[in-house]
Amino acid sequence: MSAMTRPAAADAVATGWRQRSREIDPRYLIAGLITLVLVVAQLRYHVVGGYDRLLVALLTCMATEALLSWFERGTIVNLQSAYISGISLTLLLKPQGAVLWPFVLGGFLAISSKYVLRYRDQHLWNPTNFAIVALLLAAPARVSVLSHQWGNDIGSNAVIWIFGLFIASRVRVLHVTLTYVASFLVLNTLRALAFGQPLLPELAPITGPEYQLFVFFMITDPRTVVKGRHKQTAVAVIIAVVEAVVRMMSDRGVPLPTAFNAAPPLVALWMVGPVAKWLDVRRAAVQRS
Repeated sequence: MSAMTRPAAADAVATGWRQRSREIDPRYLIAGLITLVLVVAQLRYHVVGGYDRLLVALLTCMATEALLSWFERGTIVNLQSAYISGISLTLLLKPQGAVLWPFVLGGFLAISSKYVLRYRDQHLWNPTNFAIVALLLAAPARVSVLSHQWGNDIGSNAVIWIFGLFIASRVRVLHVTLTYVASFLVLNTLRALAFGQPLLPELAPITGPEYQLFVFFMITDPRTVVKGRHKQTAVAVIIAVVEAVVRMMSDRGVPLPTAFNAAPPLVALWMVGPVAKWLDVRRAAVQRS
């Protein structure tokens, strides 16, 4: 092959690879990313806490999805959303003792919320977000969430963030992730300066497991984000502001439910996301009428 044809061949290969990547269903990319997170988390930090938890969470989520979709539509829908919810629950839920009921109840709550808590055929909560916050509110003494068990290893975080940002770009929600991350960094820098606290401990949570799952799978959930880039960006900022307020109140000793202290970003999305989605769907319906 001549020197003139090698660049052309390389360009053709690159173009073909890009074309094939565009044809991949984004749901498969998201499922692949959550699987990567699970593998890295287990190999590096052994955070699963028992493969029986993973099995129970996956079976509950997928069985609930299959049964409810069959009951409602007469057919079984794609189970990738249930698969993502099952793995997310396995990673984030940390019950007290060797019990499996939080994964059964959490899986059922996550999937059933899509079929029950809806407005004009749109579900309002990210399923995993709804289930975890509901469990934290209902049973704070029995259920907690993964926090510092992950660590801040540069290599592990780099792998997840590189793949996560690439897939967020492919699914066209990268601006949501980046807006939230930027807002988190700005707000918590201001918070550290205002209260005379060290900066790095205030920013460190963004590299933890709770936040990684949050920015790549919850706040960017294509089924629950509002429509329109500008509105999506605005909602991401509002969620970051609410989270910063919750963290500040928690640090100042304001009496709050355990869920607020344990999972500020999840609680912020749990409160803001459904309201934003409801208003967005309602506005769209009014415009069509």
